[in-house]
Amino acid sequence: MSKVLPKQFQHPYAFDERYKKPVVYFSMEFAIDQCLKIYSGGLGFLAGSHMRSAYELRQNVIGIGILWKKGYYDQTRKEDHSMQVVFSEKLYYFLEETNIKFKIQIHQHDVWVKAMFLNPETFGTVPMFFLSTDLPENDYLACSTTFKLYDSDPNAKIAQTMILGLGGTKLLDKLHYEPDIYHLNEAHAISGVFHLYKKWGSVDKVRKKVVFTTHTPEEAGNEKHDINLLHQLSFFDGLSIEEVKKITGIEDEVFNHSLVALRMSHMANGVSKLHGEVSREMWKDYDDICPITHITNAQNKKFWADKVLEEASAKKNHLALIARKREMKQRLFEEVADQTGKLFDADICTIVWARRFAEYKRPDLITHDMERFVKLLENQKRPVQIVFAGKPYPMDFNAVHMFDNLVFASKKIKNMAVLTGHELKLSRLLKGGADVWMNNPRVTREASGTSGMTAAMNGAINFSTNDGWVREFKDMNQSQVAFVLPTVDHHLPPFLQDTMDLDNMYEMLEKEILPMYYDTPDKWWDMVKNSMSKVTPYFDSDRMADEYYTKLYK
Repeated sequence: MSKVLPKQFQHPYAFDERYKKPVVYFSMEFAIDQCLKIYSGGLGFLAGSHMRSAYELRQNVIGIGILWKKGYYDQTRKEDHSMQVVFSEKLYYFLEETNIKFKIQIHQHDVWVKAMFLNPETFGTVPMFFLSTDLPENDYLACSTTFKLYDSDPNAKIAQTMILGLGGTKLLDKLHYEPDIYHLNEAHAISGVFHLYKKWGSVDKVRKKVVFTTHTPEEAGNEKHDINLLHQLSFFDGLSIEEVKKITGIEDEVFNHSLVALRMSHMANGVSKLHGEVSREMWKDYDDICPITHITNAQNKKFWADKVLEEASAKKNHLALIARKREMKQRLFEEVADQTGKLFDADICTIVWARRFAEYKRPDLITHDMERFVKLLENQKRPVQIVFAGKPYPMDFNAVHMFDNLVFASKKIKNMAVLTGHELKLSRLLKGGADVWMNNPRVTREASGTSGMTAAMNGAINFSTNDGWVREFKDMNQSQVAFVLPTVDHHLPPFLQDTMDLDNMYEMLEKEILPMYYDTPDKWWDMVKNSMSKVTPYFDSDRMADEYYTKLYK
């Protein structure tokens, strides 16, 4: 085994001395470019920014993911504008054939896996490999394993994680490449540690080389399966259940993926300061877990920040900054008009809520008091426009119902819009067009929540509950950079949390945010410039990629 990749897959640069240690980064999803639709939300956005910053810093990292033939899904509309889920084949002529094929066992059957290569120069990332089972050697069931990101069938989803974990580690064998560090971004690739254990015959050696990033801030959210089911599906690469229990410390029949990742790694991290604290508290009663630090998520400024807006801010050209922000709003409003037939006004304060639709993120919280919501949007003195966007998990019918309810409400309100197709392209438009970036998860439930970072880079002011990265952004700056709600006791029943947060949201909107925007615009633009300048360098992923080497890969 070599520490050097085959020539055709090597990095196009000499490694920076600080980052020479070879690392392989496993992730179920990567948001690299709009045309490569292999991601669902924040986990992918984070991983994509990491791969870009690793390239820009000349790090010795490669990425391994899965080539999802039908992506996550295409979010479109039915006749009544409610949400429709469409799965369509995606074609990627820019990916290169590696001519690498190999077999892994799934459910005691051979499944062929091939690897496609993303050249670093294509999108400015480190070298990346994407695995697929869509091969003529496989039957339809095996082929379909890599069709849809996060398949709704539980057994199919387990098989998908096996492609990433077992398939990813076996790909490295085929490349005759052995890194110093195997970095698991979430526990999806945990099956790979069993292949490594079989290869090396030592739990200590596995631990020495494996690190783990957890994104889940509550124990119940971590995936668990019956160990016997996993064994039937060949998850353990041929190891017996007795041996698996012995090396993982499992004493019952429940295989907790994150717990095993914590036991089979030498270091782990949460993805914000608060999430690190929550994670250490959450796992403190379990034996033999590795230390858990924190490395706060970040996003790649070079990819996300509008160059014209940034230049105006850097040159302290106040009028140019305002003019460019107005242009960015108009671009978003063209999309609003195209999708909904509504003409929004660039002079009006525009609030945007856009991220993955999930219950704990409370996408519809501001509408829970519909009378007050309508009153806010009908205010002639300080008018407001609001835009919602985001993809629910297609089988999360509660989240789809929330999305549809917002659509139906918007039909009666001319200055409220709900957009479909929330991917990188629309995300960029939304961040550029937002004056206020609204984020209201229940506190401690959002591990990091990175969308507000790139909104701030594009001249939007964050309006958020005191959770995830925003808490750090607020605390590390003496001057105001965001509007952050008072922290509600997260031990209260969810209904009470929602009621208190909703009251605080309206109080802050009506008494602080809108008066500043309309009555003291100079203060508003000072805050915009302050937020833009302070969000980097700390929340630029160059800092994050550096910290992974100094804090996790050491």
